[in-house]
Amino acid sequence: MVRAKRFVIAGKFDGLPKVTDFQIVEEETPELKNRELLCETLFISVDPYMRVFGRFIKEGDTMLGEVVGRVIESRSTRYPVGATVVAGYGWRTHGVIHEDEKHSLPTAQLRTVPADYPKDLSTGLLLGVTGMPGMTAYFGLLDVCQAKAGETVFVNAAAGAVGSLVGQIGKIKGCKVIGCAGTDDKVNWLRELGFDYVFNYKTKSLDEELKTAAPEGVDCYFDNVGGDFSVSVLKSHMKAQGRVACCGSISTYNNPEAKGQHIFEAIVVKGLKLQGFSGAAYQEDWPAATTQVVKWIREGKVKYKEHVTSGFDQTPQALIGVLTGGNTGKAIVKV
Repeated sequence: MVRAKRFVIAGKFDGLPKVTDFQIVEEETPELKNRELLCETLFISVDPYMRVFGRFIKEGDTMLGEVVGRVIESRSTRYPVGATVVAGYGWRTHGVIHEDEKHSLPTAQLRTVPADYPKDLSTGLLLGVTGMPGMTAYFGLLDVCQAKAGETVFVNAAAGAVGSLVGQIGKIKGCKVIGCAGTDDKVNWLRELGFDYVFNYKTKSLDEELKTAAPEGVDCYFDNVGGDFSVSVLKSHMKAQGRVACCGSISTYNNPEAKGQHIFEAIVVKGLKLQGFSGAAYQEDWPAATTQVVKWIREGKVKYKEHVTSGFDQTPQALIGVLTGGNTGKAIVKV
């Protein structure tokens, strides 16, 4: 048994979550039963989806989330002491898990770090470019959008964990890649990544920039933002038979009064294909995709950034930062 901390929901989210919506609870971990293991948390993932799923968590419940942890005590033959695992026990400094536990989030199932995972790569990347966000970018662009060489790809929130990899995979596949972000520093990083055209959507006109960057229209739109932003893209900038990967809608997560506009006419007239998806649908194919992403990292074709917040107590601030655009690359908490 160890003295552990966890964050619980102290109040229902109303708009943007506040630090006071979370409360730390301290407790002793229980004695392990047969086939259980005790993990010490190394990294906690903070992601935009937490704002959405947070609506379904009751007051007093542990805040959900994926973690990387190290096994410090075990009564499981599958997960010995010293093993590094990915798990979904949420915002905790320590977690007790049964080896066969099934998590409600498909991507947060208990699993060990692959045996061939490079020793020189941070295990924190298992929550980023080689984990759920990386797989979301990989399959969203290549399977949902089916991007092909010579086509034009547009991705918003392009400096985030998903968007930055979408753009780099697009370049690897021979596409013209357009990206936007909300600060000049982020835009400069996108240039470093090799995006063909980038702009700051807060200081530039979306319509004017896309007219300049893609005068003939966009073939593949990878949408992380939703809302009025995406209404403009769908109505005015998609080519006929364009494909849209609907990955997220961060512009509406904190705004309960957000309303979409009527865009079905544009969808019908242009014959657009819109598909909502999550990386979880492709979990059987993750190992091969992860191997490919690691290969691209090794070859210098994929670069990444981690936005690391230090200290378990700072986890709420880290999530709020993600929801307000404060991160470049994948946001994680180093416990």
